[in-house]
Amino acid sequence: MSTVRREATASQSPRSLAPRREIFGWAMFDFANQAYTLLIITVVFGELFTTVIVGDRGDDYRLANLLWSLALALSFLLVVVTAPLCGAIMDYQASRKRFLFMSYLATVITTALLYFVTPGMVWLGMVLIIASNYAYSMGESFIASFLPDLGPPESLGKISGFGWSLGYVGGLCAAGFTLMVLGETSAENFERLRWIGPFAAGFFLITAIPTFMWLRERGTSQPHTQPYYRIALNRVTTTLHELRHFRDLAIFLVSLLFSMAGVYIIIAFAFIYGAQVIGWDSTTRNIMFIIVQITAAAGALGFGVLQDRIGTRATYLMTLVMWIAAILAIWATPELTAWLNAHFLLNWEPQQLFLVVGCLAGLSLGSSQSASRALVGLFSPQHKAAEFFGFWGVANKLAGVIGIIGLGLLQSVVGLQASILFCAALFFIAIIICLWVNQSRGQQAAKNWDARHEGERSTD
Repeated sequence: MSTVRREATASQSPRSLAPRREIFGWAMFDFANQAYTLLIITVVFGELFTTVIVGDRGDDYRLANLLWSLALALSFLLVVVTAPLCGAIMDYQASRKRFLFMSYLATVITTALLYFVTPGMVWLGMVLIIASNYAYSMGESFIASFLPDLGPPESLGKISGFGWSLGYVGGLCAAGFTLMVLGETSAENFERLRWIGPFAAGFFLITAIPTFMWLRERGTSQPHTQPYYRIALNRVTTTLHELRHFRDLAIFLVSLLFSMAGVYIIIAFAFIYGAQVIGWDSTTRNIMFIIVQITAAAGALGFGVLQDRIGTRATYLMTLVMWIAAILAIWATPELTAWLNAHFLLNWEPQQLFLVVGCLAGLSLGSSQSASRALVGLFSPQHKAAEFFGFWGVANKLAGVIGIIGLGLLQSVVGLQASILFCAALFFIAIIICLWVNQSRGQQAAKNWDARHEGERSTD
């Protein structure tokens, strides 16, 4: 009994800042997994899949874009089904680090196998994208669940921002050299481009090692008398019932559903948009990549500090307004370029103006992702962190399903340029919903749950 009471008292004390080495190890997973996000989903393989592996320039790649959308959406749907169950098991077993390691290995292996996807092997490409993006996405939720353990609430914004900014630095390291060497995306250059999968896998494999060396597993495994799947289902069901006590978290997750739907569209289609609508060359593509990484890192770090001063909710809303401005600029780039040339006697190409737009998009990307992750951390009780971040993962990936399928179907009817306005509508809806979120009330709900939980343990 006395041991339990000492543990309860300790856990009720304010969370202190974790050692710098552990925070750095946690952030290095963001650094490492950017190789997959950027090289496979955003920059290289997505364009390679739509324009070379599937091809069909005759219909403006609408079929290829739709197949790419379906592959990503199916992987996100798998996350929606499994993430809450895995989160419940991790909390019960205190096994977050083990689950993180399994997702890491699965991502590395399936990404490396993309080497064998050649032009015309559409189904193999889709299967490997589904598998690798599922493993990557699960790992994204697993690593996020460690965030509440790394410091007190007033420091989570800076820590989350540091992780995202280091991730974009990782993107520069992973893809900076690669893009200069690979050249343009074309069938003639395929033998060089096919190495993008093994390279991304190798980068992830090596640079994530500090995470598993320095990140601590907190908590203790609880004894079980029934199968884990039943325990997981019971815990998830209980959490769903308890969400009525976490009103602000529930409302925010709905807002996040819409905002991340827009973000996932940009991640999956921005560089495809550049190739198909803007008509950029490989040099402009490489410059855009560098611009987006630098501005996204600056946005994540700068807004991470800002959110600890003005509030995470206010920062999140600010980033959504920036997103709407960025989407409108992306949509209007071809027409705006023609207008500027006509009225100011310029000789710009759309791809040049698109680089300017990329700065705003990059700032929005880094800051919005950092703020949303930090806000979930603030609203999550310590003893349900993995489970609640499982629901964060569900909201994220369900957003991916809605956003990417929605855009994929819409662009097959009206084309890619017009359908990009769908993103602006999603961000606007997210703003309206988030106006009902009260950050102070949400944080207090998490503290109350922890206090009640510790009280129950101390009486057992």
